[in-house]
Amino acid sequence: MHKTSLSSNATLPDPVRREVSRSESARGESAQGEPLVCDLILRNGLVFDGVNEGRQLDIAVLAGRVIAIGKNLNASAARQINAGGLWIVPGLVDIHTHYDLEVELAPGLPESVRHGVTTVVMGGCSLSTTFGAPVDLSYIFSRVETLPAPLISAWLENAHAWQSPDQYFNHLRTLKLGPNVACMLGHSALRVHVMGLERSISEHATATELEQMRVLAKSALDAGCIGISVDMVHWHKVSGPFAGQALPSHHASYAEYKMLADLCRQYDAVFQVTPNPRNPWSLIDILRMCPGVWRAPLRCTILAALDMGTAPHLWRVYPLLLFVCNQLLGCNIRFQTLAEPFVIHADGCLTPFFEEFSAGVKLNNCATRSERKALWMQDQFKREFRESWLSHLPRAFHRNFELMFIEAAPDRSLVGKSIGQAAAESGVDPLTYFMNLLELYDEDLRWYACNANQRAGVRHKLMSHRDILPGFSDAGAHSRNLAFFDNSLSVLRQAATSNFLPFYRAVSRVTSEPANWFNLDAGRIRVGGKADFAVLDPDKLKTPIPPPSTISEPAFNGAARMVKRDDSGAVHTVFLRGVEVAQDGKPLPVLNQQSHGEVLVQLNRTSTENEALERYRNRISSYDIPGKISPISSSGVHLGFSGSSDRNLIQQFVFSIEQYWPVFLLKHQAPANVAMHCFAFVLMYSIAALALLQHNYWLFLFMPLSQAVGLLGHWLFEPTPIDQRDTVFSWRAFVSLHLMFFNVLLGRYSAELTRAQITLARGFY
Repeated sequence: MHKTSLSSNATLPDPVRREVSRSESARGESAQGEPLVCDLILRNGLVFDGVNEGRQLDIAVLAGRVIAIGKNLNASAARQINAGGLWIVPGLVDIHTHYDLEVELAPGLPESVRHGVTTVVMGGCSLSTTFGAPVDLSYIFSRVETLPAPLISAWLENAHAWQSPDQYFNHLRTLKLGPNVACMLGHSALRVHVMGLERSISEHATATELEQMRVLAKSALDAGCIGISVDMVHWHKVSGPFAGQALPSHHASYAEYKMLADLCRQYDAVFQVTPNPRNPWSLIDILRMCPGVWRAPLRCTILAALDMGTAPHLWRVYPLLLFVCNQLLGCNIRFQTLAEPFVIHADGCLTPFFEEFSAGVKLNNCATRSERKALWMQDQFKREFRESWLSHLPRAFHRNFELMFIEAAPDRSLVGKSIGQAAAESGVDPLTYFMNLLELYDEDLRWYACNANQRAGVRHKLMSHRDILPGFSDAGAHSRNLAFFDNSLSVLRQAATSNFLPFYRAVSRVTSEPANWFNLDAGRIRVGGKADFAVLDPDKLKTPIPPPSTISEPAFNGAARMVKRDDSGAVHTVFLRGVEVAQDGKPLPVLNQQSHGEVLVQLNRTSTENEALERYRNRISSYDIPGKISPISSSGVHLGFSGSSDRNLIQQFVFSIEQYWPVFLLKHQAPANVAMHCFAFVLMYSIAALALLQHNYWLFLFMPLSQAVGLLGHWLFEPTPIDQRDTVFSWRAFVSLHLMFFNVLLGRYSAELTRAQITLARGFY
């Protein structure tokens, strides 16, 4: 038997490898044997296609699409690039951005594209512009995402209250998009649209309003939204007349969350949620919506799996929780983690850190320096600041003055020191000293702290876990607080330097895996696919991750913005639709002169929950979910059912088994796992025979041991997705297990498996 997986072409058996090669290079020359005429050819690059190990290949591009991949392609093009010594990877996918406003003003999104990102997902954390009055949307966007006032003002000048999601998406398609853009529907925006801003941040929705939200959310998914995002975090606040109140999504009832989740379940759309760290029941509410034992699971992504400084052992919980949920309860959950240390910068009190305690919220409610000065003059406020800072309530920010460093201040002697060190030198207790600095310097005091993901080893374990996706970059938000535009690229840098993952696996982690799970047409280099690539210099990729810097952002009318600049040239070239849009980490003018990306909609959308359930049950890996695999008519398998009075029922049953048999084969490829299942088969009938021979029917209670042996085979040797219904009992699994045993006994299992792999390869490559 072949121990094979389509995650590595190098390990495929010869028949499957030949089929893959045929699929990749069948169009390497014209029907007459003449050279292909292309727009672009990349020659001799080491190509990582998003799934397989790197291979030295040529890539031919015509009209923005890959038309051939292979060695020494017989093709000519006006633009030929020798990529020898360079690595070619699919355009990177950023699954958590907040470009909803910026895309209207600077649709090229150069800060992401310069780092090799060619696909972004926006509309996270319950914030989107699909619905809602622009002024109301500005109140829920500006403070949560710490967006600069010039950006908000520029957006408001041309913003529209869209009459329908279709109108919004039609508008997006008129923009000169740089990367591909996928949108989620923000729950807070939906709630404000239906209930009005004031009621949305203080009340539960009525039954009529819930139905109205359901209808509108359905229309948004029909129009092109790939999912719905909700937010339960208590420190995400609104600005404007109700400054300091939590986002509208935070005030919803469980019934409201569940209604939106059920809608996503029906469409197999993404449900993105941020739990409330101060309320553990919020996570329980999320998890109780997710199981899929007897129904379609919820495609749920949770923010975020971080190695928290305040809870240094919390990261160990995530793998266990994901195992229980995804493997035992039939969930389809993906956490997101950040690829870098989670360093947040602050201008005085203007930081998300201050939103988690009451006095910090009051400071952030102030619109001007003079208003904050007035607060500091009140002894009562100073007492409140001290008490709330020292409060023992659950916290995300560590508030350790030895780990809070001064980046800039009018007194330049303080720069580079921790606040604890500066306080000790002044002979003042650290909290009093910090309060004095805030009162004296206000926004002129710039400081930073690392709040999570500081330990590289733990960070690598999180990024390596199959159910934790590198994401959470927040690109487009917090313009003065952080700059993780290169989050996906950072995964590749760390893999290249530390080898915590094989490089091709790291590529998959930030390209095909998130794209497949989010149901997006992105993240692969394949014949017929979009010609979106990042060409990397492997030597320069091993240089350290560059620190953030601050620029004057033209798109924000000159407002300050933190960015990443990589002068090393690790990202040699970025292609969108076969057009060079960035070189050596610098965007080219063409990025903003024409449209390159497109608005992506959900692939493989289902229309009913039953359809979503069948699709999920037939998945063969955590990310690659094929459509229907045609029955392998040449398999020579004869099921032998006859004599039924209901011939149609039997025909449907046989067709179901024949459809499932290739799926079953692809889930059972590892020889050790197959052996364990054969042993489970023998064990099952041995227990039954022993119970009947000894007339001891209590022995039937040991029958679940056979299922346990099969599960153990998957967990130890082949962690393919396990359907809980098949594990307990289903006719399709029962019959397939018999087919497996007798095919192994007759020596035909290897041929059956190869045939199934070829069937999949024809549709996959």
